[in-house]
Amino acid sequence: MIKERPLTPAGRRVLDVASRLFYDRGIGQVGMELIAAEAGVTKKTVYDRFGSKETLVLAYLRARDERWRAFLNERLATVDDPRERILMTYDANGEWLRANSKRGCSMINACAELPDPAHPVHETAAQQKAWLRELYAGLAAESGFERALADRLLILHEGATVAFSIAGIRNATDTARDTAAALMSAGT
Repeated sequence: MIKERPLTPAGRRVLDVASRLFYDRGIGQVGMELIAAEAGVTKKTVYDRFGSKETLVLAYLRARDERWRAFLNERLATVDDPRERILMTYDANGEWLRANSKRGCSMINACAELPDPAHPVHETAAQQKAWLRELYAGLAAESGFERALADRLLILHEGATVAFSIAGIRNATDTARDTAAALMSAGT
């Protein structure tokens, strides 16, 4: 486990710049020199704050995941009915994708760029997907459904994300929402 240090203002700038660049251009296309230059710091400062590119990549992924979780939880807090909360996840995903995700899921992208399953990005991505699966499991249980529905809901969510960002299907989250509603109506 990588020990986290509190971020200084320079460290925050580095993380913000690195996050934008890693997401927009890809992890492999962004060097520490570019991050330092765009953050207005020296390369030494980047390494002093984060230690390595790998640590900076993991910080980027964790920060993006924290933003997503907060965003989704904020949306879910506006709905009381358990079944509507399930459907809200797809509405929130669509809103997030339109505003924040021109390249799709940062976790999937990082795993595609760094395909070695032993690389720490895979563990970070797996934790994020496990969180989402557990969220769906909880929502399914609140709605009176078996846990198996959670896997279907997660697959719909992830499929909509890929269809939106890769296939250009701009209503993918609406289709996923409609499919989730049909699954619940069918009792599966």
